Amino acid sequence: MGNPFVHIELSTDDVARAKDFYGSIFDWKFSEMPGMPGYPTYTLIDFGKPDAGGVMMPKQMAGQPTAWLGYVAVDSVKKTVAKARAAGANVVLDYMAIGKDGEHGACGVFLDPTGGAIGVWEMSAKAKAEQKAAAKKAAADKKAADKTAARTAAAAAKAAPKKAAPKKAAPKKAAPKKAAPKKAKKKGGKR
Repeated sequence: MGNPFVHIELSTDDVARAKDFYGSIFDWKFSEMPGMPGYPTYTLIDFGKPDAGGVMMPKQMAGQPTAWLGYVAVDSVKKTVAKARAAGANVVLDYMAIGKDGEHGACGVFLDPTGGAIGVWEMSAKAKAEQKAAAKKAAADKKAADKTAARTAAAAAKAAPKKAAPKKAAPKKAAPKKAAPKKAKKKGGKR
């Protein structure tokens, strides 16, 4: 499926207040993740979907607005950012590996020619393998569940008492024809 949005970040001056606000509105789960060297602690957002998530964090640079930034899944951050630059984007972040040696993937950020900010997210090889394994397991589980359901339905059909076919009513016999009444003979002779 193309390039879906897979991650979103809120940069704000007051993470605690934002967390209280969004937690009172949405069914999101929050957890704290220590930042990498030079970066603050992140508040991870669990939306309840395995292939999407987000963070809330303090602003990273002077003049940065309080805003949400969405990230789109791409195969290669470097290639996508190069394409965006060639198409007229103002690149804010060329490439940044996330986690030790990019174990969590990589990202880049640019402004489109109209000034709209967007991020791009490249899944790590490990995450791609985990996602592929999870999809394969889900397909196998569905196949097994379908097979079990089919067996159960067949067993239920076999075990169900057989209903006797309704007996056909015997054709009604035609009522015997009644003989026409005989004409009574007149007594006496001819007149």
